[in-house]
Amino acid sequence: MLAVILSGHGAFASGMAQAVHQVIGEQDQFRFIDFPEQMTTPQLEAAMRQAMEEIDSGEGIVFLTDLLGGTPFRTASLLSQARQDIEVITGTNMQMTAEMLLERDALSLLEFRNLALECGHRGITCLAVEMAAKAPLSTMVADDGI
Repeated sequence: MLAVILSGHGAFASGMAQAVHQVIGEQDQFRFIDFPEQMTTPQLEAAMRQAMEEIDSGEGIVFLTDLLGGTPFRTASLLSQARQDIEVITGTNMQMTAEMLLERDALSLLEFRNLALECGHRGITCLAVEMAAKAPLSTMVADDGI
């Protein structure tokens, strides 16, 4: 099973982890690392290294981070340069996190990365778009009297 480490600014990671736990339950080989204002980059790196050691099964590690170019992303990216079995994904949202934690058993690192990007994009929408996508069906039902 791929190991997943979630990290982000402030309480992003713990908040997301709490929400994920509520929706899909406790997850094995999953850690979250907050990056509060008082934490230094070396402390974040040490926490990431420790998490890697604790949950690495040898099948690969995925870092999910909050913000492209932010310290959690940069730190995970630097750690990934030392190994071939690490992916770093940024712009993490709840849709991506929950789906990917459930799907990771059967995926390679490359498959995980590609599907995570698809899931993340799918999770970004608005009510108007969703309603418009369903409009033809509701119009047809109303016109046919069904």
